[in-house]
Amino acid sequence: MQRRAAAIYVAFFLVVGTASFSLIATASAPQLSFENPDHELSQGDPITIDGQEFTVSGISAEAEEGEVTRSGTLESTNESARYTVDWANDSTVTYDGQDWTVTTDNASDSFALTEVVDRAAILQNDSGVENETTTVDGQEYVVERDDGNRTLIPADEYFPEPETREYTVGDELENIEDNTATVASVSSDAATLEYFASRTTEISVADEANVTVGSTTYFAYFPDNSTMLLTQEFDTYEQYQQGIETQTTMTNGLWGVTILSGLSAFLLLGMAYMPSRY
Repeated sequence: MQRRAAAIYVAFFLVVGTASFSLIATASAPQLSFENPDHELSQGDPITIDGQEFTVSGISAEAEEGEVTRSGTLESTNESARYTVDWANDSTVTYDGQDWTVTTDNASDSFALTEVVDRAAILQNDSGVENETTTVDGQEYVVERDDGNRTLIPADEYFPEPETREYTVGDELENIEDNTATVASVSSDAATLEYFASRTTEISVADEANVTVGSTTYFAYFPDNSTMLLTQEFDTYEQYQQGIETQTTMTNGLWGVTILSGLSAFLLLGMAYMPSRY
C-alpha cells in the first residue's frame, strides 16, 4: 500500500514537472516590432531631418559568442562649414613654405608676419665663415676666415634683412590648410583666420538605443542585418522590456516547479523502496 501511494504521488509530481517543462519549451519570447517607424532605412538611403540631409553610410553586424551585435552610421556633409585658424601673438607659424613670427596689433586690426631667418643654415652653407657667431663686448659677430686671418662681421650686416608682411581684417591669405582664408579678427592675443570648406559629420547608431540626429531624438532598432529603423515609439520599447522581464520571472518560476517536482518524485520513490525494519 505504501509503494502504491508513493507511486501515485510520484506520478503526480512527474505530471506537474512535465507540464511545467512543456510550458517553458513552448513559450515564445516577446517580439520587438514597430507599427509606424519614422524612418526605415537601408545602406545608402538618404533622409532629411530638421532640414539637414543624412545618408546611411553603413550597417554592420558582428557575431560574437552566439550573439549578433548590429550598428550603423549616419553621415552628413556641410559643403560650407566654417573653419578657423588662430595665430597667437609672438608665436612662430609656417606659411608659404617659410617660418614667421606673428605680431598682432588689435588697435589697428592688423598683424605682421616677420620672416624667421635660419642663421644656422646660412652659416653652414658658407664655407668662408665659422658655423657659429661670436659675441664681443655684447655685440654679435660672424667670424670670417681668410688664409688664417679672422675677420669679425657684425651679424646685422652679414645676415639678410628678414621679410615682413602685414595684413588687416578682411585681407586674404592663400594656402591656409589648402584653402584661401580671410583675416576675421585681430586681438592682442591672436589673429584669427577663417575659411569655408566641406565638413563631414558621422553619427554612430547602436541597436536598441537612443540616438540624436539634428535636434531630434529617436530610438534605433535593427530588425535584420540590412535595415535600420528610427522611431519615436518609445512606449513600444518600454512595453517590450516589461514583457521580457515578465517572461523571465515566469520562466524562472516554472524551472523552479520543474526541478522541485523532479526532486520530490525521486525522493518519494527512494523512500518507498527503502527496506522496512519491521
